[in-house]
Amino acid sequence: MTRSGDVLRAGARGIGELLITVGLVLLLFVAYQLVWTNLEAERAQSKVADQIRERWRGAQGNTAEAFDGPEVRGLGFLRIPRLGKGYSVPVVQGVGLDELARGIGHYPGTVRAGQVGNFAVAGHRATHGEPFAHLDRIRPGDVVVAETRRHWFTYVVDETRIVDPSDVWVIDPVPGEPGAEPTEALLTLTTCNPRWASTERLVVFGHLEDERPRSLGPPPVLTRKG
Repeated sequence: MTRSGDVLRAGARGIGELLITVGLVLLLFVAYQLVWTNLEAERAQSKVADQIRERWRGAQGNTAEAFDGPEVRGLGFLRIPRLGKGYSVPVVQGVGLDELARGIGHYPGTVRAGQVGNFAVAGHRATHGEPFAHLDRIRPGDVVVAETRRHWFTYVVDETRIVDPSDVWVIDPVPGEPGAEPTEALLTLTTCNPRWASTERLVVFGHLEDERPRSLGPPPVLTRKG
């Protein structure tokens, strides 16, 4: 009976130690996901932003709206006042894991900011900088401003929707109208939903309301107080 009790106690102790080890591993993994990936993404985004500004300063004779270089493929910046007065995240070409760890990703095959068609982008909602962490706060009538080397493009939000991950129509030239020829400049923002899962997609749709030369400074919506 004593030997049996010793075996049971040893087994319970072993299971307890295993659970503690597993718990520590899980804790470290969560810390990595919640803290380290965000720190890494912040450094990467800062580097991309610096490279974009540097390229813009050195490309005065270039009329292109965006640039592609060996260090970074940066298109500009996205500003969303609803997500904070100082909210400004670089937009990079591509929506792969590497690109989304450096900013907001522009879907290949969709138009650039300000062009007729659908300017569609994606961003993480959790970890890796989580630029779209609070995209669910966006409301119709809010504005999203795209800054390029030569222009400011102000889009107005029309609606937000929750869709399935397979609903790739959201990045079509005219979302919801397959094969339709676009006649206006549109905007689509996509991210995972709910925040800590990827079973759905949260999508924000908008249209271009205004554009102004970048030389005139930011649009009033970015500079007004309150």
